[in-house]
Amino acid sequence: MKMVKYAVCAALGMALAVGSVFAGGGRQQQSGGDTQSQSGGAQAAKYTVTFAGTEAATTGQSRAMQEMADILNRDGRFEVSVQVAGALSGDTDNLVTQARTGVPLVVPTDPGRLASQFNIPDLNILMAPYVLTDISALDKLPNTALFKEWQTQLEAQGISFVANMYNGFRSFYTTTPVSDVSGLRNLRIRGFGNNIGNALAKYFSFANIGITWGEVFPAIQQKTLDGCEVQVATAYGAALYEVTPYLALTKHYMLQTSFVVSTNLLNQMTADAKAFFLKTISDTAKKYGQIIAGEEDGFYQQFKDKGVTVTEVNIPDWEAAIAPLYTNNDLGFSAGLKDRLFRELGL
Repeated sequence: MKMVKYAVCAALGMALAVGSVFAGGGRQQQSGGDTQSQSGGAQAAKYTVTFAGTEAATTGQSRAMQEMADILNRDGRFEVSVQVAGALSGDTDNLVTQARTGVPLVVPTDPGRLASQFNIPDLNILMAPYVLTDISALDKLPNTALFKEWQTQLEAQGISFVANMYNGFRSFYTTTPVSDVSGLRNLRIRGFGNNIGNALAKYFSFANIGITWGEVFPAIQQKTLDGCEVQVATAYGAALYEVTPYLALTKHYMLQTSFVVSTNLLNQMTADAKAFFLKTISDTAKKYGQIIAGEEDGFYQQFKDKGVTVTEVNIPDWEAAIAPLYTNNDLGFSAGLKDRLFRELGL
């Protein structure tokens, strides 16, 4: 695997390059202007694309993006780079906004963020607490009418929703022991700074602090945070075992990485290049969803090996605590949404 670039100096250069590419329409000529192929014709310009995320280079999400880039670069029609660990921006919503305006980015976000950022409340159902718990459902999702409707709604706002990849169950990493829901009461927890994150905090009774991921470790270290809720690979990549001695395996969200891309960029591609581009992302996302699932137990063991107390909580108690979220319809779901999703997924 090629080394993922993420130095800050490189990121600044890449940000300028991305802006330049956007201004020029998303394609660039080979160095030196038009070059000649062996047959004497002008060599086609390449599609310049940047994959930009906030997770560490070692996580499955970042490795998936690197593999996508490698495949696309070998094809010859694309010039793809990968920026991880927040090198372009530590704010996922900011990256999505850049893509929305036409910057040639592929960004890993999630359904909850998309729901809030693009005002599509029903998208929250994909990550609503304890709704989807079987990762195999994600293989069927792209073929559902619901998913296609969400794609259409996002495309109308400048973003194409390419794939939804399993990225781990999220649980609570804290500085004090948590064995039941009451253990979270009044704790300052970094969670999603959106509707779904605020709803979780409301019914689990913690204060939701929506800071960027790069700020979490020092905030816990400085005692301005009491912990966070996150997936295990990202927690390990951030060395949370150094500052959070307790892990409660609540597995309240089935986190999904939603790969989105600038619709403007896709519209510039030829039909065959676009098909190859989208298939590469979708196929690789499916592959890495399985890889991430297979790695989770190993990460939990590594936390134990580092001295972290890992608690198996009673999941039905947590499900009962979150049940009013659905009775009160805090997330504003359409009537019958869950039943429709389950029916289309064959659950």
